[in-house]
Amino acid sequence: MAGRLAMDVSVAVAEAVRLANADVIAAYPITPQTRIVERLAELVANGQLDADYIPVESEHSAMSSSIGAAAAGARTFTATSSQGLALMNEMVYVAPGLRVPIVMVVANRAISAPIALGNDHSDIMSVRDSGWLSFFAENGQEALDLTLAAFRIAEDPEVSLPVCLSLDGFILTHITEPVLMPDQTEVDRFLPPFKPSVQLDIKDPISMGLWAPPDVYAEARKAMALALFSAKKTVVKAFDEFNRIFGRRYRPVETYRQEDAETVIISMGSISETAMTAVDEMRDLGHKVGLVRLRLWRPFPEEELLAALAGAKNVAVVDRHLILGCGSGPVGLEVKSLVCNSGLRPNITNFFLGLGGRDVTRANFKYIRERAAGVRNQLRAEFVGVYE
Repeated sequence: MAGRLAMDVSVAVAEAVRLANADVIAAYPITPQTRIVERLAELVANGQLDADYIPVESEHSAMSSSIGAAAAGARTFTATSSQGLALMNEMVYVAPGLRVPIVMVVANRAISAPIALGNDHSDIMSVRDSGWLSFFAENGQEALDLTLAAFRIAEDPEVSLPVCLSLDGFILTHITEPVLMPDQTEVDRFLPPFKPSVQLDIKDPISMGLWAPPDVYAEARKAMALALFSAKKTVVKAFDEFNRIFGRRYRPVETYRQEDAETVIISMGSISETAMTAVDEMRDLGHKVGLVRLRLWRPFPEEELLAALAGAKNVAVVDRHLILGCGSGPVGLEVKSLVCNSGLRPNITNFFLGLGGRDVTRANFKYIRERAAGVRNQLRAEFVGVYE
């Protein structure tokens, strides 16, 4: 190991891209993602990263450039946030259809209107059905580690799909944390040079992204869906290899004190660390409560989640995105659908928390536990911490 260093989490992500020896960075700055691509621009300008940095005029162009670079065989990285991801939307859907292994970091920020700079998950949930693998980091170390893992997973010949890593905007991106920085030798052992399965080459020309008539479109989408589902085994394999080389273990679903829990809370992202502290306090008061954290969002880790919920009487799902016109959040919908088709029969409740950057406190999770144990047959998710 190169040692433990204090650094902004955004800088840690940029350093991971440097260690990965990315070939192309195409990005447009947008708060709170800007510091990531600023640092990458510095690394390229200083000669610390031998890469082409493309200063595009918009996020749409950033993803377009990334698709072209990855299709040509370059290890490619981009980053965005909020309205930038919305502007990028058209090309976000193109990338998995072309099976190009781009890595993108999204510094999660609320979608307008009203204009908001605070963190929630409304940006990333706007592309939840696009075909990207999707992960959530809890802290700076995970942000660095999962960036490296994202390249390994995306570029695996069995996957060859783009990967998105979500970091909570400001809560992570603008915080200085101690980070164990791996050395280049370790990273090179974990992440081999990119060898694309299919590549644009003027010496051996092929076509990509052609028009698909109805008699082939469905088959193409089915193939992409099956590839995304089967990618989970590559995720697990990459996490195992990461643990072997770096000594840090990651799983698609992480648990905390849930083994004998009667009430289990499900969360994603940085609020999970606040939730763990709240779980400890509730345990001290005699409440059998535990936490399940989704590290992997797409493909949805069905088997692992069902195993984690097996003994629970009550399941409280925390969502940080509001689906307008629907009584549940996206995570709530996934959990309800999964559990409904299993042999489990817990009482499931859904809660909206921390929208637009609203503070998430230990008291919020204590309230959620009380409601989860007391509410039955909930029809619509409940807003927590909202002024009436």
